[in-house]
Amino acid sequence: MIPPDPAQLWANLPGDAQELLTRLRRLAGPEARLALVGGAVRDLLLGQASASPDLDIVLAGGNVQQVAGQLGAAFSWHPAYGNATLHLPGGVYADLVSARRESYPVAGGPPMPLPGSLEDDLARRDFTVNAHALELLADGQLTEGAAQLLGVPNSLEDLEARLLRPLHPQSFHEDASRLVRAARLAARLGLHAHPELLAQVPAALDIAPHTPRLAAELRLLLGEPLPGKAARVLEDWGAGQLLPAGTASLLERLDALPGPRTRTLYAAALHSLSWSADSLEALGLGQRPADLLARARSGVPAASGSPEATLKSLLGLTPPYPPLQGRDLLALGLSAGPELGRMLGWLALERRAGRFASAEDERRAVRARLAGGGPEQ
Repeated sequence: MIPPDPAQLWANLPGDAQELLTRLRRLAGPEARLALVGGAVRDLLLGQASASPDLDIVLAGGNVQQVAGQLGAAFSWHPAYGNATLHLPGGVYADLVSARRESYPVAGGPPMPLPGSLEDDLARRDFTVNAHALELLADGQLTEGAAQLLGVPNSLEDLEARLLRPLHPQSFHEDASRLVRAARLAARLGLHAHPELLAQVPAALDIAPHTPRLAAELRLLLGEPLPGKAARVLEDWGAGQLLPAGTASLLERLDALPGPRTRTLYAAALHSLSWSADSLEALGLGQRPADLLARARSGVPAASGSPEATLKSLLGLTPPYPPLQGRDLLALGLSAGPELGRMLGWLALERRAGRFASAEDERRAVRARLAGGGPEQ
């Protein structure tokens, strides 16, 4: 962790982020307060590149919609919270949010926003390590002394110790998705659970069925650099039931495989586990993972290094010998067309059932089936 020197933190920001923040500070007006908050500041303090190029920026005492409009970039307006999502070049986004306090009328449901200060906005966040703000104090080009670092109690100490501590005792009862977010951060940044976090795990599990935001966090878990590591953290914390049984072991094996590993590939692996269709649909993974799993299970040979080949290897769907293909069946006397397709399908089923030990076993089975009446039998 680098020393919490605001000038150094500012200097370590990418140039486009510096330019954006400087422009927003000028547009906000001298009476307003503007700060970069959350994960970007955390990662600056840790001296590492942020996992996401997107920025979270808080404006207190100013008009977010007006400032966003004056910036000149396209933006989406969210009136319920007084927030604007800025659409920046290169597919990058920045959330310009109104400083606020929050209360949760219904546990697991959406929060009720109330106007607040920059300090209030930090206090509503999830963990002490995420409750830092780099406030811009100048309205022109920033120089040394023109920014200050803010945080909640224990924020710097917990970051130094790499501890994940919820900001208050009802944190997980209000929003169970914070538990999954904690596991993601722990796996990615090498953080450890504070005793207060572990004490709140049962509350998170109780409210999880009533927390719609949980699905979004589980999808984000599948997009982490090492999803299996994050799933293992959840299991170690006693929250493995948020995912299908066996998830941690399966995804850890996928973590260790060479080659590109996409969220779709991890989601397809998740589809292979015994979990209710309703639970999978609730995750909102879309059709692509299911289609990938179907291709891996089809028995059709996959190109080396392809997602299908990786999934076949992971799930033990690759036989220890080259399986028969269409040209092999043609050589055995089958005709091209539906008959060939039916025989390939039957072979794939028998192969998955473990009935063949070699390609010659497959040939004998095909000959016997043809002698007995063909693939319709």
